[in-house]
Amino acid sequence: MTRFVIIGGSDAGISAALRARELDAGCDISLIVADRFPNFSICGIPYFLSGEVARADDLAHRKAADIEAQGIRLLLEHRATRIEPDARLVEVQGPDGGLAQLPYDKLLLGTGAVSIRPRLPGADLPGVFALRWIGDTLKLAAYLEERRPRQALIIGGGYIGMEMAEALIHRGLAVTVVEAMPSVMTTLDRDLGERVGAELTRHGVEVLAGTRIEAIEPDGNALAVHGSGGLQRRVDLVLTVIGARAETALGAAAGVHTGLADAFKVSRRMETNRPDIYAAGDCVETWHRVTGTHAYLPLGTTSHKQGRIAGENAVGGHREFQGSVGTQSVRLFDLVAARTGLHDADARAAELTPLSVDSEHWDHKVYYPGAKRMLIRVTGEADTGRLLGAQIIGAYGTEVSKRVDIFAAALHQGMQVEDLNDLDLSYTPPLSSPWDPVQMAAQAWVQRWRCQRSAPSAFGP
Repeated sequence: MTRFVIIGGSDAGISAALRARELDAGCDISLIVADRFPNFSICGIPYFLSGEVARADDLAHRKAADIEAQGIRLLLEHRATRIEPDARLVEVQGPDGGLAQLPYDKLLLGTGAVSIRPRLPGADLPGVFALRWIGDTLKLAAYLEERRPRQALIIGGGYIGMEMAEALIHRGLAVTVVEAMPSVMTTLDRDLGERVGAELTRHGVEVLAGTRIEAIEPDGNALAVHGSGGLQRRVDLVLTVIGARAETALGAAAGVHTGLADAFKVSRRMETNRPDIYAAGDCVETWHRVTGTHAYLPLGTTSHKQGRIAGENAVGGHREFQGSVGTQSVRLFDLVAARTGLHDADARAAELTPLSVDSEHWDHKVYYPGAKRMLIRVTGEADTGRLLGAQIIGAYGTEVSKRVDIFAAALHQGMQVEDLNDLDLSYTPPLSSPWDPVQMAAQAWVQRWRCQRSAPSAFGP
C-alpha cells in the first residue's frame, strides 16, 4: 500500500489526490491543508465579493465531505513544518499547536504561491488587504459589510486587480486602480492593455498607469495614499494585488531545488531532485510548449493538469506534462480580453523573430442581428510562418474565449499560421461565418508575411 502525502489542498493537491484514488483504490492518501477551505475556486473570489455569487461556500469545487467520501484523509487547519526526506517523514502542526510525524512513500508539494506584499510604509495598516485565499476573502467581505467603505484604491493592474475593480464598482464604491507599468494588463501588448483601461474608465474606474504608490498613512477613519507624480488619494480601503511568488521555503529547506522565480525545478513527470518527492501547481516552473523552455506561469488550469500527472505517477504511472502555452482570458464589464502563446516581447526574449498582424472581424454574419467586431492580433515567426501566439479583444458575448482556444489548440500542435485555414470549424450565421474570424485573421497574417518575404531588400539583391 502506497502512503501518499500531499501538502496543499488547492488545485494541484486535490487533482493529485483524486487521480491517485482513481488509479489505486488501496492507496493511503493524506491531504494537509493549512486552512479549512480545501478545493475552493480562487478564480471565483471577485464574483463572490461583487455579489454575483451569493455565498463563499458556493466557490467550493467540492465540499470536504465529498473529498473524504473518496477515501482521502483531510487534515484541515494543519501545517507541514518540516520534511525529512531520508526518513520519509513530514512534521505536521495541528490546530492545537501539537506536532506529529506523518510517514510517506510518495510526497507531493502543492504549496502554491503567496501574494507579494508591497514594500512601502503603511502596507500593514487596518483597511489594507491582500487577496489570494478564502481567508483573505472572508476578511475583506466582512470589512465591506461592516465598514461600508465608499472609496477604494487597488494597487496592481493585473487580472485580479481588474476583476476586483469591476467587483467593487458593482458594490457601489468609487474605485481607483494604480499600476506601475505604462498600461494595465501587462500580459497583453501595451496598446491592448490601454483598451482594457479605457473600458474600465468608461465604467467609472479611475485608471492611473505609470504610477507608483509610495506610502499609506492613517487619516482619521480613512487612509491617505501617496504616490509618484504627486498622487494623493483619501480612501477607505486599499487592495494590494501586485502578483504572487512561489511558496517554496518548506521544500527548499528539505533540499528540493528551485529555479526561475524561486519555483521548484521539476521534470515533466513533476519529479523534483529528491527521490519520491513531486511538486505541482503555482509553486513550480512550467514547461512552455512554444519556446521549449521553462517559465513561471501560475495558472489554475496548469495546476490542475500538473497535479493530475503527479498523482498518476505517484501510484506507478509514467505520464508527462505536455506543457503550457499561457492561455488566459478575462471579462471586464462589456469587454473580453484573451491571449495565448507569445506576443512580440515574449518572442524576442526567446530569441525568435516575431511578426504580429492586426485585423478586425465580425463575430458572426453581419446580416444576422447583433454582430459585433473583434480585434485579433496574430503573432507568427517571421522566419518560418509558425504560429507563436494570439491576442483578442471583443465585446462580451462575441465568443472571444472560443477563438483564443482555437489558437491555443493550434499552438499545442505546433501549427503554421496558414494551417488554421484547414481546420473544419463550425458555422451557423448567428455564431460565425464560413471562414471563422480565427481563419480570417490567419489569412491577414499570411498575406502580410508573404508581402514582406517577397519585398526587395533595402540592401539590394
